[in-house]
Amino acid sequence: MKSLIMIVMCLFMCIAIVACSKNKGQKELLNKLTEEEKTEGWVLLFDGKTTKGWRGYNKETFPQVGWEIVDGTLHCIASGRGEAGHGGDIITEKTYKNFILKLEWKIAPGGNSGIFYRAVEKPGRPIWQMAPEMQVLDNERHPDAKLGKNGNRQAGALYDLIPANPQTTKPAGEWNKVKIYVNEDHVEHWLNGKKVLEYNLWTPQWKEMVKNSKFAKYPDFGEYKEGHIGLQDHGDDVWYRNIKIKEL
Repeated sequence: MKSLIMIVMCLFMCIAIVACSKNKGQKELLNKLTEEEKTEGWVLLFDGKTTKGWRGYNKETFPQVGWEIVDGTLHCIASGRGEAGHGGDIITEKTYKNFILKLEWKIAPGGNSGIFYRAVEKPGRPIWQMAPEMQVLDNERHPDAKLGKNGNRQAGALYDLIPANPQTTKPAGEWNKVKIYVNEDHVEHWLNGKKVLEYNLWTPQWKEMVKNSKFAKYPDFGEYKEGHIGLQDHGDDVWYRNIKIKEL
């Protein structure tokens, strides 16, 4: 009987050790590249400790307020001031043409944010007037989820243009994994391991779609072939981490 008890105890100890090792390994990989990613040419855009490589949209430096680094995340602090109302949107210092972007985001209950790509800077104009946006949203509580057409303002969507299908967003407070593939005119949005939409820029279908959206009065929307990666300050709490890019 004692032998059996000892065997069971040893098994539990082995399981605990393996679980701890796994969790430790996962923690160590936060905001770091795996050996495979390094070999494949991925670059880390956020080191979890500094804002190196980022600055404010239409600014020379990173915002002094509105954003902070906390627990290895890039946190946009809720201000209640709405779109770009406090720290403002932030962008990468470098521009990108063809790439795969990966990151994770977590939104507060009722929160709203977004991920911009091929963003350009225009004095006096907000980033969203020129750059396509992958929506970041609490679909359950934020009113924008009910606006637009067929869910094209919900998380994962090409904002106000194409809905995410399937809708794979996790609830507020949980981490979502994003992949955005951009190669010449072809774009794909992936959310939590599923491709939720794809489209081609500058086609007749694209132009018709833009014509029937909130971007109709901005003729240069989505027209740029190279630009910054941007993260939106929409006045709500949102956290980003594991931001990585691979140029194609």
